[in-house]
Amino acid sequence: MSFSIDNVTCKFCGCLCDDIVAEVENDKIIKAKNACPNGSSMFLDYDPGPLKPAVDGKEADWEEAIKSVAEIFKKADSPLIYGLSSTGTEAQKKAVELADLTGAVIDSTSSVCHFPTSMAVQMTGEPTCTLGEVKNRADLLIFWGCNPLVSHIRHFARYSVNSKGFLTSGGRKDRKVVVIDVRKTDTAKTADKFIQIRPGTDYEILTGLRAVVRGNDIFRPGDSGIPVDELSVLTHMMKSCRYGIIFFGMGLTMTSGRRHNISELFTLVAELNKYTRFSAMPMRGHGNVAGIDQVLTWQSGYPTAVSFARGFPQFGPGEFTSVDMLASKEADAALIIASDPGGHLPEAASGYLSKIPTVLMTPEANCSKDKAKIFLPVSCYGIDTPGTAYRMDNIPVPLKAVLTRKRPSDEEVLIKIIEEIRQCY
Repeated sequence: MSFSIDNVTCKFCGCLCDDIVAEVENDKIIKAKNACPNGSSMFLDYDPGPLKPAVDGKEADWEEAIKSVAEIFKKADSPLIYGLSSTGTEAQKKAVELADLTGAVIDSTSSVCHFPTSMAVQMTGEPTCTLGEVKNRADLLIFWGCNPLVSHIRHFARYSVNSKGFLTSGGRKDRKVVVIDVRKTDTAKTADKFIQIRPGTDYEILTGLRAVVRGNDIFRPGDSGIPVDELSVLTHMMKSCRYGIIFFGMGLTMTSGRRHNISELFTLVAELNKYTRFSAMPMRGHGNVAGIDQVLTWQSGYPTAVSFARGFPQFGPGEFTSVDMLASKEADAALIIASDPGGHLPEAASGYLSKIPTVLMTPEANCSKDKAKIFLPVSCYGIDTPGTAYRMDNIPVPLKAVLTRKRPSDEEVLIKIIEEIRQCY
């Protein structure tokens, strides 16, 4: 039996392309039309894996596994809940409830990528917009410290450079594209203007641009490697455009300056709005990493690195972030949801997971499975479980179920864990 499902959302990256046509045969996806190579691999290579959990390396039934997880939380003094960027917002809400119930620290993958952006938003506010506005209005696109042609492959076609909108019906010919980076990336090769800077000089360039926007003269180029005339040309492009947008990536958040880079960028964009319409937007990586920021913020008031140990939410960058909790051996138990710290975190942090009771809740086994005491194989949001995810512009998008669900969802497992723990209170 074969059939196709229209308007499926791909949650590989923050673009959340929702125009995928999935062709299913014998309960397996055989084709994902419109998907990029990254998205296609997510759909076509999906392997549900085992149907039952594993406790201490041995197969167990769900009831036994959930009781074991509840026991770990009851004995732990400082449990850590981490990940959540590739699951649905429905599960994210339950993870926050579990953290509140058990006094746990909850942290997402944002803490190792765009956490400086969240910090900057608190410092200066965020001059943002939707991707729809970019598609329909933006005639100047600046990509700073990111390479979307590799990381967000359909971004150009759906939302930015090549997309056609109300005021940009000509697509690429109606737009100017500028790339600012430390090396000539694939994205830079397609730009009208490429500005190569020295690593670690982003903050200096941003302050220089602000000065030129204000009409101040700059007499020295500094250490950025960019001539003063180059800054003046870029400033003129920004002030004279109809609608401009700066998309920025980890080239800004994970280099010298971090949150100060982003704060200066947001301030620059705010000042540009005295002359034209300008916005800035982070290029979010995982499909629902923006969602966990949203859920944690509306539930606790903070975007990530939140501790409920004292019965109320506390925000602690550098203290309650996952790398710091694990590297300093502050956590005595861990629940990993929809993430792979064994493949992404430093060894000083991920190695500690094998020394404490660790629970891994993912649709497929990953590098962290060998470090886990309990493995909970769950269904995958957007493939065999419906749900909701937030696009990189913080717009919620529905996720469809394409395959028949044979395993419980993250949300259902978390509900059962919470119920099991509540029986002991």
